[in-house]
Amino acid sequence: MSGASGKPDWLVGQDILTVKQFDAEQLADIFERTDRMRDIVRQRGGTDILARRVLAALFYEPSTRTSASFIAAMERLGGSVIPITQGVQFSSVSKGESLPDTIRTLEQYADVIVLRHPLVGSASEAAEAASVPVLNAGDGAGEHPTQALLDLYTIRDELGRLDGLKIAMVGDLRFGRTVHSLTRLLSKYDVELSFVSPEILRLPLDLMNEARDAGLKVRETYSVADVIDQVDVLYMTRVQKERFTDLEQYEELKGFYVITPELMRQARRDMIVMHPLPRVGEIAPEVDDDPRAAYFRQVKNGMYVRMALLAGVLGKE
Repeated sequence: MSGASGKPDWLVGQDILTVKQFDAEQLADIFERTDRMRDIVRQRGGTDILARRVLAALFYEPSTRTSASFIAAMERLGGSVIPITQGVQFSSVSKGESLPDTIRTLEQYADVIVLRHPLVGSASEAAEAASVPVLNAGDGAGEHPTQALLDLYTIRDELGRLDGLKIAMVGDLRFGRTVHSLTRLLSKYDVELSFVSPEILRLPLDLMNEARDAGLKVRETYSVADVIDQVDVLYMTRVQKERFTDLEQYEELKGFYVITPELMRQARRDMIVMHPLPRVGEIAPEVDDDPRAAYFRQVKNGMYVRMALLAGVLGKE
């Protein structure tokens, strides 16, 4: 299978498991494909290049945005979806079926599988069992590669570049798989990173060292006010209740950071605020009317990125 350049298409048949698998040239290619998908949707509403292809969406954890985004992406491409997004606990899983057996069963019906699972490494385990492409839609506190790709695409689309930017990530940096994946992607570019969190939710040291080893300027702080007037991107995250065993500790931390219109008055006029969503109070609703609030545009970009990936792994332009 050849891509638009006439060269063998590197995406065909690929699993999408981790952002570590992409280099800068491949990322640029994905974003070009994404631009084309956005143009198709804007001009025609969709295409039928994946007609008679089937996606199995297997979500062991609750999801609204990611599951809906993948389903919309597949349907915009003319394909169909087996949505296993609710009640997984009542399925064969509750009878003791292993993840590899579930995957081997679903691939009898589907051409591509999207998996969200609470355990780190589950996507890789699924890919080893599958003979069709597997896309990681989040594996516990591990990675969320398609979210990171849409985040990076949004930054590029909103600000027109990636190199030379100052980016602050705020909130749950310890368990936030979107932060983990995006940090790894940004390490491929010339950016400055600020990590803003309470002590207990600091970015894991291995990720901090990865960024530093890549030559990035990195800083840590506990205060949004320390960075908001300096950054091009403020990437907010929620404190994830589902990752806490001590709910009292969660209650203490969940309102640690809140972006308000008053705080936004300290920010640059050309900066953007992003959030992988859902939010649970860390961005005041009044900020939604600020043109710098990019998080709902970010959501829409997710559909375009996932369209590009689904078409790519299934060998269609």
